Amino acid sequence: MQMNRRHVLAISGAAAATTLFAPAIKARAAAPFKQPELPYAEDALAPVISARTVGLHYGKHHAGYFKKLNTLVEKTPYTDLSLEEVVVRAKKDGDTAIFNNAAQAWNHNLYWQQFKGGSAAPKGAFLQAIEKDFGGFDELKKKMTAEGDNVFGTGWIWLVKDGDKLSIVGMQDAGDPLAEGKKALLGIDVWEHAYYLDYENRRPEHVAAVLGKLVNWEFVGEQFQA
Repeated sequence: MQMNRRHVLAISGAAAATTLFAPAIKARAAAPFKQPELPYAEDALAPVISARTVGLHYGKHHAGYFKKLNTLVEKTPYTDLSLEEVVVRAKKDGDTAIFNNAAQAWNHNLYWQQFKGGSAAPKGAFLQAIEKDFGGFDELKKKMTAEGDNVFGTGWIWLVKDGDKLSIVGMQDAGDPLAEGKKALLGIDVWEHAYYLDYENRRPEHVAAVLGKLVNWEFVGEQFQA
């Protein structure tokens, strides 16, 4: 993989843009990129997500994306960028392997953080936006669950803020709203490693349980306001 001077200069524009889409806890500014600590015990999400699933998901899959990413970006201009900037730049330049691992690392950073502290319901301006764009909180959860069943194979279900509108987006594989200029508020992992040990092929049941029992909607509301 080569990056010429034009690409390096263009990075400054991507750097400014990605500050709009960073989660509450941002990744380290430059390589080697470090996986954030899990913000709770591995059994904290049980019985919705078992300790075994969390251990494998965080300790093997999430950790593996960071390890592979650091190998791929070594001795490249990507080492000077934040994780968010790598996602945007790699997508734009067609560096598929770097994008996939950077996006999955970033996606999971947000994924684990959004479950910390329980499942308080949306309120304030965030709830008003949900009511305007989806017809209510229950409708939002129903539509996200349905979208999860529509994603073919592996991927993510995202609640995103695009301008002044909320929308639900299903993306395959390492799909990441950052690369499309949208602000990620909530992401549900529908790769099989996220649910298969606990739910087998019952993906909608997993998604509904996560939305109804695990998501800290106060945290998601903070992303909306940020």
